Amino acid sequence: MSDLVVVGVDGSEMSLTAVEAAADAAVRRGAKLRVVHVEVPIKPRYVVPDPASATLVHEAAAHALDAEPGLVVTRAVVTGDVVHVLEAESRAADLIVVGSRGLGGITGLLLGSTPVSLAARSHCPVMTVRAEHGAVAGAGPVVLGVDGSPDSAEAVDVAFAEAARRRAELVVMHARQPDGAAADTTPETAARSLARAVADRADTHPDVTVRRDVVDGRPRDVLIEASRTAQLLVVGARGRSGIAGLLLGSVSQAVMTHAHCPVVTVRRTD
Repeated sequence: MSDLVVVGVDGSEMSLTAVEAAADAAVRRGAKLRVVHVEVPIKPRYVVPDPASATLVHEAAAHALDAEPGLVVTRAVVTGDVVHVLEAESRAADLIVVGSRGLGGITGLLLGSTPVSLAARSHCPVMTVRAEHGAVAGAGPVVLGVDGSPDSAEAVDVAFAEAARRRAELVVMHARQPDGAAADTTPETAARSLARAVADRADTHPDVTVRRDVVDGRPRDVLIEASRTAQLLVVGARGRSGIAGLLLGSVSQAVMTHAHCPVVTVRRTD
């Protein structure tokens, strides 16, 4: 752990919700919070700092301190491409938090391009939030989607750690495809695979209550439905059925767009 949570802000209402979620995550980790605004230059090699940017990050930092008064908060305005800057910030972070859409969102798009691209490139887990999610965790469980992929395996560690910090039940879910396309076509086989996926982590987190669910249905539908009563949903960036050339798996994109709670997307980086 790096003891640092980074939040990207752009002045939108949604990014303030992201600030609250990031402040909450930092306190749970005993970490510092870094508030970052990215200025995109209108003309390459011609950068004139916008005074409004300093005001923006100052107000976002103040918002974080209003939510968590004892938090250590730093702030920065960085010029460059949004995804490249936040990817660089992720190298030193334990978690990076962004709104699912901000001021740069295009009407008609369900999810902004920045969260999708960042989740596919980040060197740490990425939390995406929407304004309607609310920032502070409720009383529901942490839900983890697993499918046996390398990214999914990495997500298991993150989900156990989040459940421990939040003192929440961990619900580990596997969606059994109704068309039988997956290797675990029987409920018994799927249940054994699910038990193996979490066995070692359960031993290292004896304080976390774990419930395992094998559900028939499309993974995106199963996880979105489960998110209705969850305080957090954790998924791998790309699943077992990922298509070569796609930066982010279709299930990950779907839950980032439609989940009813904040989503943490985890990418294997080694």
